[in-house]
Amino acid sequence: MLIPPQAIFDLGVDELKTYIKTIGLFNSKAENLIKTCKILIEQHGGEVPESREALEALPGVGRKTANVVLNTAFGWPTIAVDTHIFRVSNRTKFAMGKNVDLVEEKLLKVVPKEFKVDVHHWLILHGRYTCVARKPRCGSCIIEDLCEFKDKID
Repeated sequence: MLIPPQAIFDLGVDELKTYIKTIGLFNSKAENLIKTCKILIEQHGGEVPESREALEALPGVGRKTANVVLNTAFGWPTIAVDTHIFRVSNRTKFAMGKNVDLVEEKLLKVVPKEFKVDVHHWLILHGRYTCVARKPRCGSCIIEDLCEFKDKID
């Protein structure tokens, strides 16, 4: 169920905080959400825009968040590189880069078109549950034979 921006805006910052207090940085996120809802109402007719430029102009929205929205809400073949995708891409040498922008650029080049809409979800889940930061579960990894991580853990 989608909640219209007007309904969220009408809650106000303090009431919104009561709903999102369990997530990190909820104070600043509440402020940004209220500001974002106001912009969506006043400039976009209460709709989420399908434009990277318009999304990144919203408070608290950067490239990664814009990519998530474009991918999940609009089906764009974008790849939102978070810490998990960054780690997996570099460890496996699938798409190495010193920063998230370089990894995103390389992933967009190497991932076949038919997988671009879903690959960001697969890589995030792989990084959260198998190729974890401190003790990767290499022995249970389905791509262990393809992975070039030199410090594999059994």
